[in-house]
Amino acid sequence: MFYNAKNENIKFDGTDCDYISFGTGDKNLIMLPGVGDGFKTARGIAVPFAFVYSGFAKEFKVYVFSRRNNLPDEFSTADMADDIDKIMDMIGIKTASVFGVSQGGMISQQLAIRHPDKVKKLVLAVTASRPNELMKEALESWINMADNDDYAGIMLDTAKRSYTGKYLERGIKMNSLLARMKPKDYSRFKILCRSCMEHDVYDRLSEISCPTLIIGADSDLVLGGEASVEMYDRINDSTLYMYEGYSHGVYEQAKDFNGRVMDYLKN
Repeated sequence: MFYNAKNENIKFDGTDCDYISFGTGDKNLIMLPGVGDGFKTARGIAVPFAFVYSGFAKEFKVYVFSRRNNLPDEFSTADMADDIDKIMDMIGIKTASVFGVSQGGMISQQLAIRHPDKVKKLVLAVTASRPNELMKEALESWINMADNDDYAGIMLDTAKRSYTGKYLERGIKMNSLLARMKPKDYSRFKILCRSCMEHDVYDRLSEISCPTLIIGADSDLVLGGEASVEMYDRINDSTLYMYEGYSHGVYEQAKDFNGRVMDYLKN
């Protein structure tokens, strides 16, 4: 199996959670994805994901956790972080570096604040500590499209907000193909979007005590570059890297992104 990649599921509190694991390293790395998890969980993606992030596989045992499968209508990023804490205990992860992208970064902030003993290092990529007008406009438009069963609209808008330059055309084509796989239900996606709009730990960022790398993009059309700067100003042991000319999908588009994260985590 490619880098010992495994598709896994764990049951707890009357529900369950899909996750994947891969890698052969002796250190733990947890990766938390964004609101796209509302449409497609980690189920069945272990091998392709391990291929994309193969650079981490020799140094780390990597875990990618989805949100729980049965989400209550009101479920916050704090609730999601508490789920991660519980799952870590259940599968024997005492401590890990945590790498969160977009909403995954919001959950990562909550985990580092609420369960600081579990987080060794933190990477917060294109994320925010509190809602801003740009983020609310993007999320509200996606919720409105979901209410109107406009999955193609969500995919097209996501591409336009996420990619820049020549990659934008590629992203539009890729998301147009994904749009053919219309979901049967949008409730999970809308719960995740609403939890982002309610996420606010701005006044608690100083409680994050672990070394933290913050990666932003100055042309981010989902939450703006300032969201990364204000986290850097409030997290004491933090390093900020801002990509110029990139938007929210910088983690897919910038060729040096994974290497930058890896260099920070292994040192």
